[in-house]
Amino acid sequence: MAESTESAGSTSGARAPLALPIVTERLTLRTYREDDLEPTLAYYALPEVARFIPYEPWTHKDAVEQLHRRLRRTGIDGEEKALGLVVEHGGRVIGDVGLWCADDTRRRGEMGWAFRPDVAGHGFATETVRALVDVAFGHYGMQRVFAQLDARNSASARLCERVGMRQEAHLRRDWWCKGEWSDTLVYGLLREEWAEAAFDTHTAAGSV
Repeated sequence: MAESTESAGSTSGARAPLALPIVTERLTLRTYREDDLEPTLAYYALPEVARFIPYEPWTHKDAVEQLHRRLRRTGIDGEEKALGLVVEHGGRVIGDVGLWCADDTRRRGEMGWAFRPDVAGHGFATETVRALVDVAFGHYGMQRVFAQLDARNSASARLCERVGMRQEAHLRRDWWCKGEWSDTLVYGLLREEWAEAAFDTHTAAGSV
């Protein structure tokens, strides 16, 4: 699990700031910096990365505009009600993840992610999203997190399943994007499911 200094249930305005960066076994998750422009453009400019997200491959202008927005995503308690984190491995930017409020209660959060294709197969995305789930439930006290993805994006569907999310819906031809209608999959995870999985993991570790 990701390092955290916050108790599980707080949702009040008195909540302590999220301890950043988040450090996992192999990765560092941190907020955006001005010098992230070129590293993020390097993969968002790739057609295979843009294929299943609602953007065309980024141009340099797109990267400038997106970075300007993402610099403000420092936590769901902030004005943007969103947390955007760059993922580093060995000091190299390999991807990014986001968590944002799905409504004004701040108890439901939506997640999204993108990673460099050349780091696939090493479990980095799974490690990252598990850490983000821990933040959503363990720090922000959310009741539910979910992800919506193009039904053709089998890699992201498998990622959702690896972190314990369940497929809750398959919406047919509900999203018009890039000149075509596509199906949407909705994956979700509840707080009690996350807590139970964490308990089972700790129990198994303690019995070894």
